[in-house]
Parts: sequence; C-alpha cells; structure tokens
Amino acid sequence: MIVQSKTASKTKPTVSGHFVVLNDKGLHTRPATELVKCAMSFRSEITLSYQGLVVNAKSLLGILTLAATKGARILVTANGDDAAEALKKLQEVALNKFYIHY
Repeated sequence: MIVQSKTASKTKPTVSGHFVVLNDKGLHTRPATELVKCAMSFRSEITLSYQGLVVNAKSLLGILTLAATKGARILVTANGDDAAEALKKLQEVALNKFYIHY
C-alpha cells in the first residue's frame, strides 16, 4: 500500500509516505543497493524509518541496519525541492521488488 502526505515548510517541501517490502528475503544487500542508487539520484534529504530506527536512504549500511523482512512497512521522508519525485520513485522501486527477480 502506498500512502503519501505533504507538509509545508518555509524553506523546502517535505513529503512522507510508506512502502511495503515485497521481497521474500527482505532488504538484504541487493535491494538495499537499488534503494541507495535511486535515493542518490535526488538532491533531497531522504530518510527511511522502521521499528524506531531512522536511517539515511543514501547509506547502504544504514538501510541494512533496518533488518527489514518481507512485509515490513517502511516510512520514507524526503525533504527538498525534488522530494515528491524522490518519494514516488522510491515507492515505485519497492513496488517492483527492487528490480530483483529470483
């Protein structure tokens, strides 16, 4: 399920939404790498939150520390001029199982 909400800030727009990990093996190295590659293509600051942990979406090690398994609901928060586009693309990557087909 994809949920999106927007909040206005004085300087940069912030958006947040969720994605669900659909991969059988969760967010291991390969899907985490796809998330990092996607996040790095945007100027916005992007964080992922799961079970109280908040990590930089541009950090492979950070994403791996989430230890998110199949079915995990990850909160994505993006702040910057291209935040909405970044959120949409990250959700798309997750919906496509991080482009990993077993």
